[in-house]
Amino acid sequence: MVENIRDWIGLNLVHGIGPALFYRLVSRFGSPTEALNRAALVVKEIDSQRYGSLEELGDAGQLRQRAERELKTLEKVGGRALIRDDPDYPELLSHIGQPPPVIYLYGNSALLEMTSVAVVGSRAATSYGRRVGRTLARDLSLAGVCVVSGLALGIDATAHSGALDADGATIGVLGCGLDVVYPRGNSYLYERLRASGLLISEYPLGTPPEGFRFPARNRIIAGLSRAVVVVEASKKSGSLITVQHALEQGREIFAVPGQVDSVKSAGTHWLLQQGATLAVSAADVINHLGLDFGGTASQSVNRSSRPELVPILEAVLSIVEPYPQSRDVLLHRSGLTAAKFNEVLLTLELEGLVETTPGNMIHTTIEGSH
Repeated sequence: MVENIRDWIGLNLVHGIGPALFYRLVSRFGSPTEALNRAALVVKEIDSQRYGSLEELGDAGQLRQRAERELKTLEKVGGRALIRDDPDYPELLSHIGQPPPVIYLYGNSALLEMTSVAVVGSRAATSYGRRVGRTLARDLSLAGVCVVSGLALGIDATAHSGALDADGATIGVLGCGLDVVYPRGNSYLYERLRASGLLISEYPLGTPPEGFRFPARNRIIAGLSRAVVVVEASKKSGSLITVQHALEQGREIFAVPGQVDSVKSAGTHWLLQQGATLAVSAADVINHLGLDFGGTASQSVNRSSRPELVPILEAVLSIVEPYPQSRDVLLHRSGLTAAKFNEVLLTLELEGLVETTPGNMIHTTIEGSH
């Protein structure tokens, strides 16, 4: 089995071999082991230009050594690799059009056995979107659902945070190597997921976050989930790519309504016009999917809510008013260093509890605060 994993990873390490070519090679030669041993000669004979970009195939021994190093590194940091042949590989994901041949895991792999729902949306989310996203994710978690998202800024970040604040389950799917923290602004959230949730990537360790990797990442978000909930999205949002993958995979699509004149909700309104199911609460999702975990889901995303916060976050939040105040005034009142204050403020923004407006003015988004 170790040799099998090594050869799957070795073939997957070749630059230029994505899932489609990986499976074609395995189909042609019968296994990743035989593909590693023989593919280089065949590819060179058939298409010498193509072989130039796959020259790593010519050194199966080196690829196997790299794969062994990859496995040892994962073991040292408490990670794990699953190949598609592994019985622990997520069943839903295994049936999508091009399932990742290898997935790298960091955290609690038992979460893969749970019923999951993806909660996605705009990176440049409004305070409304962040508040709704966090509440939906929290209430889905309280009902026993695992929340899947992409660890991006905006809606993704608040979805993960909402689930974690409810002591619930959440999976973050990365568009880079498992050991690469991206975006850097979510490093705090990355560590929370690593400790209490699960991080997943189809890319080898050290793979940088490049733009073309994120649409591919989105197919995994949809592939792990029974349904996709789009909280807030413009018509050009990457969330609609996730929806497209979800439709191809036969998943249910939900959309949250926003203000009728908001560009940030134009994408979700379009989805509703196209037949997506309206979601104004976690209960809408749970009931429509026929899920019953005996948990509690809120009946409305419009009710005021906030997580339990660690003392330093609570202290800073207590001095933020519903009306705008300058960052400098709040920094002075907090008594913190500028670096620590900015770190705390970013966390509160990710939680959807405060908002920064032009001119570095800050106000709370919590209804009825103070």
